[in-house]
Amino acid sequence: MNTDGTPGGPQGMPRSGARPGESVWDYPRPPELAGDDRRVTVRAGSQVVADTHASLRVLETSHPPVFYVPRGDVRAELLRARPGRTHCEWKGTASYWDVVAGDLVVPRAAWSYEQPLGRYEALRGHLAFYPSALHCTVGGEEVVAQEGDFYGGWITSEIRGPFKGGPGTGGW
Repeated sequence: MNTDGTPGGPQGMPRSGARPGESVWDYPRPPELAGDDRRVTVRAGSQVVADTHASLRVLETSHPPVFYVPRGDVRAELLRARPGRTHCEWKGTASYWDVVAGDLVVPRAAWSYEQPLGRYEALRGHLAFYPSALHCTVGGEEVVAQEGDFYGGWITSEIRGPFKGGPGTGGW
């Protein structure tokens, strides 16, 4: 664990064998999309909700990446549309989803942009999941959730902060 609470090796370097480190302060604003072919899994209890090698990452200054999984790699029968919407100035209006796996109901565990704006059109047909609500892995590595539940960032060993989202970071 790094001194700033993020996973990784000494002085913010990724663990041995991991990908090169990325500082969230090198990510752009407005955010950019990047494809990622590592295996991404999402579980609710013992149920696999999503499993893909074709995710998209949204990279935005001060935030850990958010992984978006193609709908075809998500078990649609485990999703239930949830009332309520939010709006992102770049990506558009987000819709929310509960994950229902047997008796386990995880409210508002996922979101999507059904009609994404402009350069974010590639997000159409993808879902993002809150790692604070579900068990998420990237390349076999367990994801640590970004502090605060608004942004939903996925922290892995190569990602370095500090990260926006926790108490006292609203003015960054």
